[in-house]
Amino acid sequence: MIVTIDGPAGSGKSTVARLLAARLGVAHLDTGAMYRAVTVAGLRRGIDLADEAALSRLAGEVRIDLVRDGDGLRVLVDDEDVTAAIRENDVSRRTFHAASNEGVRSVLVEAQRRIGRQWGSLVTEGRDQGTVVFPTADVKFYLDASAEERARRRHRELVQRGKEAAVASILEELRQRDASDRNRKVGPLRAAEDAVVVDTTRMTIDEVVDALMRHVRRAGGA
Repeated sequence: MIVTIDGPAGSGKSTVARLLAARLGVAHLDTGAMYRAVTVAGLRRGIDLADEAALSRLAGEVRIDLVRDGDGLRVLVDDEDVTAAIRENDVSRRTFHAASNEGVRSVLVEAQRRIGRQWGSLVTEGRDQGTVVFPTADVKFYLDASAEERARRRHRELVQRGKEAAVASILEELRQRDASDRNRKVGPLRAAEDAVVVDTTRMTIDEVVDALMRHVRRAGGA
């Protein structure tokens, strides 16, 4: 069984996917972590992330491993654990270079499909899981929320990690990222035609997971 969850940044995809996978007893695939991993590798090697050819070559050269660790994932780049590094704010701001790079996406989409074949059943989340990577998935979801609520969530996350950032600046970054994700030429952010759309603006994480579980059960997946 493959369940896809797509949606913009801050809509709750990662947390919901991890919790839903745990309830279903299957693996969780965080595809965004893979694009972040390429970004970290590029920054550490001093590559100009705007150089599409160089970044595409890098994606084909490095080895990205997602290691299941309880209900979570550890992210390795050439055997180095970058699980914490990929969540740094500077990485978040720069990951759009990898996400909009056709060569990088080609490499990572195939890697994600390979993981799907290896792991079998999984809950996978990203921007194009139901539309491009797993178009025949058993159940597809698209999570959304207002930009203001997504900015507040991101701010709370940063504060919990001891980081400082203004909600207004986070909101502006989110809006720019949304525009970039929706307008890119490859793998643009959009809901699959057969996806269940869930607005999480006024929902708790548990309420969202419960709602998704009901849909999965109706689809015969649990």
